[in-house]
Amino acid sequence: MRIVTRAQLRAFAGRGYLVLPGLVTPADLDRAAAEADRLIAAAPPADGRVGHHFYWPGPAEAPMLFDFLARRGGILDAAADLTGHTGIEVAFGQAQVALNISPYPHRPGRPHIDGYRAGQAVPGTFTLLAGLLLNDQTTSDGGNLWVWPGTHHRHAAFFAARGAGAFADAGGYPDIELPPPVQIRGRRGDVLLAHYLLGHNIGGNQSGRTRRALYWRLRAPGHAGRWAECLTDPWHEYASIHPLSQA
Repeated sequence: MRIVTRAQLRAFAGRGYLVLPGLVTPADLDRAAAEADRLIAAAPPADGRVGHHFYWPGPAEAPMLFDFLARRGGILDAAADLTGHTGIEVAFGQAQVALNISPYPHRPGRPHIDGYRAGQAVPGTFTLLAGLLLNDQTTSDGGNLWVWPGTHHRHAAFFAARGAGAFADAGGYPDIELPPPVQIRGRRGDVLLAHYLLGHNIGGNQSGRTRRALYWRLRAPGHAGRWAECLTDPWHEYASIHPLSQA
């Protein structure tokens, strides 16, 4: 049974992201939040820290943050619906516990694409970003992730015109024409699925409380051998959406 509807596939094709409820059970959500709490308590942010603060546990350190991804009807099944690939895996063997600590009066000027590191011959690309909201983010400027809808198309066109090597030249910030940004909103337990090439960035937090989220970089099997093609063709690893993009 499909999780992602045809209408949602079309929305993802155009915008580059979806926010979906119900992919994580309440019990798994509570366990994931408790695991995040444990990691934070073991190494809390420094006094006076505001803005972003990250933890990067692997499966050995925090197995609960990985175990529930493959539950039937869950995050990896939704990723399979979007991409048309079975065997979607967590890239780099890492989860990300992402805090955004208030008060942080920040407004990002432009988006970036993940995976750039100076001097790295092969960038750290992947297929899809999955994010789980650990608290409600229903208003703006509450630590929300900012995205620039449709920039997965514009970034792919940028790289197609200049070659995949332009990714390194741009340092993760390709010079494209930008649409207005959107702040991701959702309830605790909602899941963000975003195309790798979708421009995004960290927003500010004026909510008076710390925003908490979990992220995983997901990739289709064999991605490492076709990373360059994935920069120049947004649907190279999205067999489920490629026909819709031609309609």
